[in-house]
Formats: sequence, C-alpha cells, structure tokens
Amino acid sequence: MIQFPSVPPGDRIVVSASAFMAFQRCPENSNARFRGEYGPPSRPSFIGGLAHRVFARHLQTGSIDDGAFDQVCREEIGSAPGLNLRMGELGIKPSQLESLVAETKMLYDRFRRFPLDGFVGAEVEIEVEPVSDVVLRGRVDAIFDDEAGTRLVDWKTGMLGGVDDQLTFYALLWALDRNELPAGVEAVSVKTGERDRATPQLADIQELAGRVAEMVTALRSAWAAGEESMERTGGPWCTYCPLLDGCTEGRAATSLLAAN
Repeated sequence: MIQFPSVPPGDRIVVSASAFMAFQRCPENSNARFRGEYGPPSRPSFIGGLAHRVFARHLQTGSIDDGAFDQVCREEIGSAPGLNLRMGELGIKPSQLESLVAETKMLYDRFRRFPLDGFVGAEVEIEVEPVSDVVLRGRVDAIFDDEAGTRLVDWKTGMLGGVDDQLTFYALLWALDRNELPAGVEAVSVKTGERDRATPQLADIQELAGRVAEMVTALRSAWAAGEESMERTGGPWCTYCPLLDGCTEGRAATSLLAAN
C-alpha cells in the first residue's frame, strides 16, 4: 500500500513521531535528540505526562473516584520511570505534589466528559521497519472502532497547534503495520476542547513517507560527513531546546517571544 522510498545505507536509526516533528521544525534540534541531548523538563510537560497516564488508566479500568485520585497519581508517577526522573529533575518532592495533582485533576475532569464509545486500546505502541535499519515508532494515545472504521486519537493537554504532520505520521505507521488506512485520525485538546479530525488520504501519507525518507537521508549524510551541526530554525520550540545557549537563531526567537 505504502511504498517507502529508498535511503542511503547507514547506522540503524529509529524515527519517532516526536523526532520527526522536531526535524520539521528544526533539523539540528532533532539531530540533538539522536545524540541523546534533550531540553530541560518543564512543569507543563510533567503535568501532561501524568495526565496521559491517568487518561489511559481511566480508559483501561474505568472512572477514578475523586477520593482516590491523589493516590492514583502517586502510583502512576511511581510506576513510570520517565515521570519519576522528571520529578527529580524539577526538584519536586513528594510533599509538594498537591498543586500538580490538582492541575492534573482539572484536566481529568474535562477528559471524563468525552464520549468513549468504541474504545479498543490505550497507549498503543506501533513499530515498523519499512526498509532495512530504518525503524518508525509511535504511541497512539487511544484507538476507537465505530461504524466508520478505526480512529486514532491523540490527547493534548494544551493548545492543539499544528498537528497535521503528527496525525499523518500515525496514519503512516498504521498503514505500514496493518496494510490498511485508518478511517480517521484526530487530535483533541482536553484543556480547550479543540478538535482536529481528518480522514487520511493515501497520497498525503505517501508524501509524508517521502519526507521521513528525506529526514533519514539528511541525518545519515551529515553523520557520514562528520558534520557537527545541521540547519537551525528558530521558533517557539526553542524555549526548551538543549542547544539554546549556543544557538543564535534560538536566542533570537526566545527574545522575540519574551518581548511579545
């Protein structure tokens, strides 16, 4: 169904949805991820991560009672190494969780108003290897089956922003893994109620596969040539970029954002 373009040989590379989105914004930011360089944790990202764990628990085991919510949050933090690590990096002590849990509870209260008919899976990992040593990977927050077919849903805990490429990336994963197109892809902001819903088209998915191949080609070419840096593009994403201190484009972008 999807013909993944050929790419030059090189080291095995795993392209996640987030790495692909980062490359579309700023190639060097994505390149830094492959070097193991990540930006500093933030309070919103911690709350977002915890909220996603709570949403998944709701979908898998049912509604969480108000009186049990604090304990559920602590259990999820304890069982998720990523959340535990971010909590330590943010300097948050267990005794200081109250306000974070309260913010998460506000998101959860909005979340449980959404209709969940047709739910079949939460936090579904999809990994495919369309060509040798190129792995595409993503985690779909929720999968629903209804009369129209399979719908892939991504929960957002902030504003939606531009999500088309991310949703199409999930559709690409699904098509490569299942050899069929999902009936729909959707991003939902739990915070604002915004929705971005689309019916994936084969041509759009094939075009995005081409851009993923171009990303792999660019990265492997830079690595093979021993290039220390790739193109840098400034924007709102620079705020938490690990390269910010030494990046002219990033500092200009964050200064402009602060001025506005």
